[in-house]
Amino acid sequence: MLRHRSIRQFTDQAVSDALLDELVRHGLRASNTGNMQLYSVIATREPALRTELLKLHYNQCATAPVLLTVCTDVHRYHRYCQVNQCDEPYGNLLWFASALVDASLFAQNLSLAAEERGLGFCHLGTVLYNTPQIAALLGCPKGVVPVITLALGYPAEEGRLSERIGPDGVLHLERYHDYSDDDIRRIHRVRDDDPFNRDMVRQNGTRNYCEIFTTKRYPRQMNEEVSARLEAFLRDSGVL
Repeated sequence: MLRHRSIRQFTDQAVSDALLDELVRHGLRASNTGNMQLYSVIATREPALRTELLKLHYNQCATAPVLLTVCTDVHRYHRYCQVNQCDEPYGNLLWFASALVDASLFAQNLSLAAEERGLGFCHLGTVLYNTPQIAALLGCPKGVVPVITLALGYPAEEGRLSERIGPDGVLHLERYHDYSDDDIRRIHRVRDDDPFNRDMVRQNGTRNYCEIFTTKRYPRQMNEEVSARLEAFLRDSGVL
Protein backbone atom coordinates (compact mmCIF):
# COMPACT_ATOMS: atom_id res chain seq x y z
CA MET A 1 0.00 0.00 0.00
CA LEU A 2 2.90 2.34 0.66
CA ARG A 3 3.92 1.99 -3.00
CA HIS A 4 0.53 2.84 -4.52
CA ARG A 5 0.66 4.82 -7.75
CA SER A 6 -2.19 6.16 -9.85
CA ILE A 7 -2.15 4.54 -13.31
CA ARG A 8 -3.44 6.53 -16.29
CA GLN A 9 -2.14 4.46 -19.21
CA PHE A 10 -3.29 0.88 -19.69
CA THR A 11 -2.58 -2.04 -22.00
CA ASP A 12 -5.32 -3.46 -24.21
CA GLN A 13 -5.53 -6.63 -22.09
CA ALA A 14 -9.13 -7.20 -21.02
CA VAL A 15 -10.24 -7.62 -17.42
CA SER A 16 -12.08 -10.94 -17.41
CA ASP A 17 -15.56 -11.46 -16.04
CA ALA A 18 -14.17 -13.87 -13.46
CA LEU A 19 -11.59 -11.37 -12.22
CA LEU A 20 -14.12 -8.54 -12.10
CA ASP A 21 -16.45 -10.75 -10.08
CA GLU A 22 -13.61 -11.63 -7.71
CA LEU A 23 -12.73 -7.95 -7.18
CA VAL A 24 -16.35 -7.11 -6.40
CA ARG A 25 -16.46 -9.98 -3.90
CA HIS A 26 -13.49 -8.43 -2.09
CA GLY A 27 -15.23 -5.07 -2.11
CA LEU A 28 -18.33 -6.65 -0.59
CA ARG A 29 -16.37 -7.74 2.47
CA ALA A 30 -15.79 -4.12 3.50
CA SER A 31 -17.41 -2.82 6.65
CA ASN A 32 -20.66 -0.92 6.12
CA THR A 33 -23.56 0.70 7.94
CA GLY A 34 -25.82 -1.87 9.58
CA ASN A 35 -24.80 -4.46 6.97
CA MET A 36 -27.25 -2.75 4.59
CA GLN A 37 -24.60 -2.31 1.85
CA LEU A 38 -26.06 0.91 0.48
CA TYR A 39 -24.03 0.96 -2.74
CA SER A 40 -23.90 -0.43 -6.26
CA VAL A 41 -21.13 -0.53 -8.86
CA ILE A 42 -21.58 -0.21 -12.63
CA ALA A 43 -18.83 -1.73 -14.79
CA THR A 44 -18.63 -0.07 -18.21
CA ARG A 45 -16.64 -1.98 -20.83
CA GLU A 46 -18.68 -1.72 -24.05
CA PRO A 47 -16.57 0.61 -26.26
CA ALA A 48 -19.26 3.04 -27.41
CA LEU A 49 -20.73 3.52 -23.95
CA ARG A 50 -17.27 3.76 -22.41
CA THR A 51 -16.38 6.50 -24.90
CA GLU A 52 -19.49 8.48 -23.92
CA LEU A 53 -18.74 8.03 -20.24
CA LEU A 54 -15.13 9.10 -20.71
CA LYS A 55 -16.32 12.37 -22.24
CA LEU A 56 -17.97 13.16 -18.91
CA HIS A 57 -14.61 12.53 -17.25
CA TYR A 58 -12.87 14.90 -19.70
CA ASN A 59 -11.32 11.90 -21.51
CA GLN A 60 -9.03 10.98 -18.64
CA CYS A 61 -7.53 7.48 -18.71
CA ALA A 62 -8.89 6.87 -22.20
CA THR A 63 -7.10 3.50 -22.54
CA ALA A 64 -8.69 1.97 -19.43
CA PRO A 65 -10.64 -1.14 -20.50
CA VAL A 66 -13.05 -0.83 -17.55
CA LEU A 67 -14.66 2.13 -15.82
CA LEU A 68 -16.17 1.27 -12.45
CA THR A 69 -18.76 3.78 -11.25
CA VAL A 70 -19.53 3.23 -7.58
CA CYS A 71 -22.87 4.69 -6.50
CA THR A 72 -24.62 5.30 -3.24
CA ASP A 73 -27.80 3.27 -3.54
CA VAL A 74 -30.83 3.57 -1.28
CA HIS A 75 -33.09 2.59 -4.19
CA ARG A 76 -32.35 -1.11 -3.77
CA TYR A 77 -33.06 -1.00 -0.03
CA HIS A 78 -36.29 0.90 -0.63
CA ARG A 79 -37.33 -1.87 -3.01
CA TYR A 80 -36.49 -4.37 -0.26
CA CYS A 81 -38.73 -2.39 2.11
CA GLN A 82 -41.53 -2.35 -0.45
CA VAL A 83 -41.35 -6.07 -1.08
CA ASN A 84 -41.58 -6.65 2.68
CA GLN A 85 -44.33 -4.04 3.13
CA CYS A 86 -42.17 -1.86 5.39
CA ASP A 87 -41.63 1.88 5.61
CA GLU A 88 -39.00 3.44 3.31
CA PRO A 89 -37.10 5.77 5.68
CA TYR A 90 -33.72 6.04 4.01
CA GLY A 91 -34.04 8.84 1.41
CA ASN A 92 -32.44 11.66 3.42
CA LEU A 93 -29.08 13.22 4.27
CA LEU A 94 -28.25 10.77 7.06
CA TRP A 95 -28.58 7.80 4.76
CA PHE A 96 -26.80 9.46 1.88
CA ALA A 97 -23.86 10.12 4.22
CA SER A 98 -23.99 6.52 5.46
CA ALA A 99 -24.16 5.22 1.90
CA LEU A 100 -21.23 7.45 0.91
CA VAL A 101 -19.10 5.88 3.66
CA ASP A 102 -20.22 2.40 2.57
CA ALA A 103 -19.42 3.10 -1.08
CA SER A 104 -15.97 4.47 -0.20
CA LEU A 105 -15.05 1.44 1.89
CA PHE A 106 -16.28 -0.89 -0.86
CA ALA A 107 -14.21 0.97 -3.49
CA GLN A 108 -11.07 0.90 -1.36
CA ASN A 109 -11.33 -2.83 -0.68
CA LEU A 110 -11.85 -3.48 -4.38
CA SER A 111 -8.89 -1.25 -5.28
CA LEU A 112 -6.53 -3.04 -2.92
CA ALA A 113 -7.60 -6.40 -4.33
CA ALA A 114 -7.03 -5.10 -7.86
CA GLU A 115 -3.46 -4.00 -7.12
CA GLU A 116 -2.73 -7.31 -5.45
CA ARG A 117 -3.68 -9.05 -8.70
CA GLY A 118 -1.46 -6.89 -10.88
CA LEU A 119 -4.00 -4.35 -12.05
CA GLY A 120 -3.72 -0.59 -11.77
CA PHE A 121 -6.32 2.06 -11.30
CA CYS A 122 -6.92 5.78 -11.15
CA HIS A 123 -9.56 7.46 -9.03
CA LEU A 124 -11.45 9.98 -11.19
CA GLY A 125 -12.77 12.77 -8.99
CA THR A 126 -14.60 14.19 -12.00
CA VAL A 127 -17.57 11.94 -11.22
CA LEU A 128 -18.86 14.70 -8.93
CA TYR A 129 -18.47 17.35 -11.63
CA ASN A 130 -20.99 15.72 -13.96
CA THR A 131 -23.07 13.57 -11.62
CA PRO A 132 -26.48 14.20 -13.26
CA GLN A 133 -25.18 13.41 -16.76
CA ILE A 134 -23.33 10.29 -15.58
CA ALA A 135 -26.41 9.06 -13.72
CA ALA A 136 -28.57 9.59 -16.82
CA LEU A 137 -26.08 7.86 -19.14
CA LEU A 138 -25.83 4.84 -16.84
CA GLY A 139 -29.58 4.62 -16.24
CA CYS A 140 -29.45 5.29 -12.50
CA PRO A 141 -32.93 5.48 -10.93
CA LYS A 142 -33.91 7.92 -8.19
CA GLY A 143 -31.90 7.21 -5.05
CA VAL A 144 -28.78 6.06 -6.93
CA VAL A 145 -25.98 8.65 -7.00
CA PRO A 146 -22.59 8.11 -8.73
CA VAL A 147 -19.87 9.16 -6.27
CA ILE A 148 -16.66 7.29 -7.19
CA THR A 149 -15.19 6.30 -10.54
CA LEU A 150 -12.20 3.98 -10.93
CA ALA A 151 -10.43 3.58 -14.28
CA LEU A 152 -9.18 0.01 -14.09
CA GLY A 153 -6.92 -2.21 -16.16
CA TYR A 154 -3.43 -3.64 -16.61
CA PRO A 155 -0.77 -0.92 -16.31
CA ALA A 156 1.15 0.30 -19.36
CA GLU A 157 3.25 2.59 -17.13
CA GLU A 158 4.82 2.52 -13.70
CA GLY A 159 3.11 5.70 -12.59
CA ARG A 160 4.42 8.41 -10.31
CA LEU A 161 4.70 7.90 -6.56
CA SER A 162 2.95 11.05 -5.40
CA GLU A 163 4.10 12.84 -2.28
CA ARG A 164 1.97 12.57 0.87
CA ILE A 165 1.97 14.60 4.06
CA GLY A 166 3.07 12.51 7.04
CA PRO A 167 1.29 11.15 10.11
CA ASP A 168 2.17 14.31 12.06
CA GLY A 169 -0.12 16.19 9.69
CA VAL A 170 -3.23 14.08 10.26
CA LEU A 171 -2.83 12.21 13.56
CA HIS A 172 -4.29 13.89 16.66
CA LEU A 173 -3.79 12.17 20.01
CA GLU A 174 -6.76 12.16 22.37
CA ARG A 175 -8.23 15.43 21.04
CA TYR A 176 -7.93 17.65 17.99
CA HIS A 177 -4.94 20.00 18.27
CA ASP A 178 -5.11 23.00 15.95
CA TYR A 179 -2.14 24.00 13.82
CA SER A 180 0.16 26.98 14.10
CA ASP A 181 1.40 28.70 10.94
CA ASP A 182 4.76 26.99 11.43
CA ASP A 183 3.02 23.62 11.75
CA ILE A 184 1.24 24.19 8.45
CA ARG A 185 4.47 25.12 6.68
CA ARG A 186 6.31 22.11 8.15
CA ILE A 187 3.55 19.60 7.40
CA HIS A 188 3.18 20.73 3.77
CA ARG A 189 6.89 21.11 3.05
CA VAL A 190 6.96 17.64 1.47
CA ARG A 191 4.41 18.92 -1.03
CA ASP A 192 5.83 22.39 -1.58
CA ASP A 193 9.42 21.13 -2.05
CA ASP A 194 8.56 18.23 -4.34
CA PRO A 195 10.44 18.73 -7.66
CA PHE A 196 7.39 17.84 -9.75
CA ASN A 197 5.24 20.33 -7.87
CA ARG A 198 7.88 23.04 -8.03
CA ASP A 199 7.96 22.60 -11.81
CA MET A 200 4.17 22.92 -11.87
CA VAL A 201 4.48 26.24 -10.04
CA ARG A 202 6.98 27.43 -12.64
CA GLN A 203 4.79 26.32 -15.56
CA ASN A 204 1.67 27.96 -14.15
CA GLY A 205 3.38 31.17 -13.06
CA THR A 206 1.90 31.00 -9.56
CA ARG A 207 3.46 32.20 -6.32
CA ASN A 208 3.38 28.74 -4.75
CA TYR A 209 1.87 25.26 -5.12
CA CYS A 210 -1.18 26.10 -3.03
CA GLU A 211 -2.14 28.81 -5.51
CA ILE A 212 -2.35 26.24 -8.32
CA PHE A 213 -5.25 24.65 -6.46
CA THR A 214 -7.03 27.87 -5.49
CA THR A 215 -6.75 29.60 -8.88
CA LYS A 216 -6.22 26.86 -11.50
CA ARG A 217 -7.47 23.44 -10.45
CA TYR A 218 -10.25 24.10 -7.94
CA PRO A 219 -11.08 27.83 -7.90
CA ARG A 220 -13.95 29.15 -5.80
CA GLN A 221 -16.32 29.93 -8.68
CA MET A 222 -15.99 26.46 -10.16
CA ASN A 223 -16.46 24.84 -6.75
CA GLU A 224 -19.64 26.80 -6.16
CA GLU A 225 -21.07 26.05 -9.61
CA VAL A 226 -20.38 22.32 -9.30
CA SER A 227 -21.77 22.33 -5.75
CA ALA A 228 -25.00 23.96 -6.93
CA ARG A 229 -25.50 21.36 -9.66
CA LEU A 230 -24.72 18.52 -7.28
CA GLU A 231 -27.07 19.87 -4.61
CA ALA A 232 -29.89 20.18 -7.16
CA PHE A 233 -29.33 16.59 -8.29
CA LEU A 234 -29.33 15.30 -4.71
CA ARG A 235 -32.62 17.08 -4.09
CA ASP A 236 -34.08 15.56 -7.23
CA SER A 237 -32.86 12.14 -6.04
CA GLY A 238 -34.67 12.56 -2.72
CA VAL A 239 -31.43 12.71 -0.74
CA LEU A 240 -31.86 16.26 0.61
